[in-house]
Amino acid sequence: MKNPHTWRYLTMQFLLAFFGFSLLAQIIRIQNSAEAKVILAESGKYEGREVIYYPSRGEIYDRRGHLLAGNQTVYEVGLDLNIMNDLDPSELPAFQNNIALTAQLYLGMTYNQAIDKMSNPPPNAVYIVLADYVPAEKADELIKLRDSMSSNPVGQNLNGMHFKEHLHRSYPEYSLASNVIGIVPPQDEQGHSGVEEKHNSLLAGTPIKIWVPSNPNQAQELLNLPAGANLILTILRELQAATEEILDAAVTDSGAEAGTVVVMDPKTGEILAMATSPRPNMNDYAHYGDTLSSEHPLNPAISKDYEPGSVFKIFTMAAALDKGVVKPEDTYWDHGIIIFGGVPIHNWNNTTWGQQDMTGCLQHSINTCLVWVASQLGNYNFYSYMQKFGIGHTTGIDLAGEAPGQLKLPGDELWHPVELGTNAFGQGLSATPIQMVMAASAIANDGRMVYPHVLYGSVQDGQQYNTSPMVIGSPISAATAHTLSEMLTISLEEEGSKALVPGYRLAGKTGTAQISPYGANDATNASFIGWGPVDDPKFMVYVWLEKPRTSIWGSEVAAPVFKQVVERLVVLLGIPPDNVRLQLAGQ
Repeated sequence: MKNPHTWRYLTMQFLLAFFGFSLLAQIIRIQNSAEAKVILAESGKYEGREVIYYPSRGEIYDRRGHLLAGNQTVYEVGLDLNIMNDLDPSELPAFQNNIALTAQLYLGMTYNQAIDKMSNPPPNAVYIVLADYVPAEKADELIKLRDSMSSNPVGQNLNGMHFKEHLHRSYPEYSLASNVIGIVPPQDEQGHSGVEEKHNSLLAGTPIKIWVPSNPNQAQELLNLPAGANLILTILRELQAATEEILDAAVTDSGAEAGTVVVMDPKTGEILAMATSPRPNMNDYAHYGDTLSSEHPLNPAISKDYEPGSVFKIFTMAAALDKGVVKPEDTYWDHGIIIFGGVPIHNWNNTTWGQQDMTGCLQHSINTCLVWVASQLGNYNFYSYMQKFGIGHTTGIDLAGEAPGQLKLPGDELWHPVELGTNAFGQGLSATPIQMVMAASAIANDGRMVYPHVLYGSVQDGQQYNTSPMVIGSPISAATAHTLSEMLTISLEEEGSKALVPGYRLAGKTGTAQISPYGANDATNASFIGWGPVDDPKFMVYVWLEKPRTSIWGSEVAAPVFKQVVERLVVLLGIPPDNVRLQLAGQ
C-alpha cells in the first residue's frame, strides 16, 4: 500500500534542490559581477598586521648643549609584488633583472640575493623589503632614478619600488663617550648599555600599536607621536674629548692593554668625563663588538673590578685616623717585612725604609706600615669602615652594567686572617674605578660621600627636571678628611711626583697592583687618584692603566696622565692657579 504522503516528500525534495541550485547560481553571478570585483579589491585593505610604532627617540646632549646622540632619517626600500603579478610572463625576467642590478648598485645586495627575494616571497605577500636603514642621500638618488625611468618600457624602469622613511639612532661624535652613552642597534628600539639602556623608558617615550596594511599603496600616514624625553648629561664634551685623547696616547705610549680615566666633581658627584680606551664607534654597529669582550667590557669604569693596590691605602689610613688609633705624627719602624696571619708580607720594592711617620708611610707607599695600621684597627673596625666607604657594593650610578666588586669579610668561607693585612694595601679585594672615586669623595668633600651620576637633567613636555646632588654617607669626619688630604698633598710635594701641576696644590696617591702576585708574571694595574685644589676641591681624577709594558709603576705611567688631564681641565673649567684664586677671593 502506497504512502499517501509520498508526493509531498517528492515535491519538497524538488523545491529544496531548485532553491539550492538557484542559490549557487546567484553566488557565481555575484562573484563575477563588477561590484564584487570592487569589494574584493577593497578587502585588501584589511590584509596586514599589527605593528608597534615608537615615537621619535629623545636626544642626548652634554651639559653645554652639544648633541651626543640624535636621530637621522633613513629609508626602507621595498617592492610592490602586484607589479610583477600584472606583468606578462615574458616581461618578468627583464623586470627582475633591472631591479636586481639596481639593488646591487645602490643597496649593497648581491644580484642573487635580490633575485631570490623576488622569486621566493613569503606566502600571500604583496610587498617585500629589499633593504632597510638606507641612508637618506642614497634613497634620494634612487627615488630620482626611479622617477626619471618611470615612462620607460617594462624591464627598463623601477616602477614598483617604494620608499618608507623612518628615524634611526645616530651618534654625531662617533666614538666620543660611547662607553657612557651606549647604543641602540638597528632594528631594535631598546637601548643597550650606558645611558641608552639605563634611561630607555625616558628616551623611548610611549609606543602605540597600529594596524598596517600589507599593500604599501594603502598605507596611511602615521600619527604624530609625542617624542621621548631629551637628556642632558653632566659630561663636558670638550673635557671628554681631551681626556680620551690623553688616554689614547697614554695607552699607546705605555704599551698598556687598556685604560680608564674618570673625572668627577667631588662635591656634587657629577661625572665631568669618563674615558676608556679602546672604545667602539657607535655608528658602525657591524664592528661595534670588535673591541669588546669579557676582559674589555664597554665601560670598565663601572663594569670591571680589579685589585686597586696602593691607591686603596688612603681608605685604610682614613679609617685609622678617624678611629683615633693613629695620628699623622705617629711613627713606624719599617724592617721591609712583617709577618701577619702567619704569612710574610714585603714592601712593593723590597726596600727597608726605617723610621717613618704616617705621612712618610703614604709618601713611600710602605706596605708593612699599612699592614701595621690595619692591625691597630682590627677586623671589626677595618671592615666596618670599608663597608661605609661602599667597597664591595655598587654605587648605584645611573648607567647600566655596574659591577659590585668584592670585599670578603671575617666569617666568610674564603676569608683568612692574612686578608686584613693584604686588604690594607689594596690586594685580595676588588673595586671598580667608580667605587674608588665615590669612596674618595668623602676625603675630598669634608667627610661626605656623594652619589656619582651622569644625568644632569631631562626635558619633557617643555619642562626640565634636574638631578639634585645627593650625599649617601659620611664614613669619616670633616677633620679626618682635611688631615688626610693635607698628608697626601705633602707626600706628593716631598716626593716630587710626576702628578704635580705648577700653581695648584693637589692631593693624591699612586697605586701599583701586581696582577699575579704568586707567579712569574710581573704584569700590573697602574693607578693614580687625586683631587684639587686641596683647600676647595673642584675635581677628582682617577687613572687606571691595565698591564703597561714600558713601566709597571703607577708613579711612572699613571701619575703623568693625571697631570695632563688636570692641565686641560683647569682651563676648560676656568679654575685659576691657587694664588690668583685666593687673591680674587680676598684671602
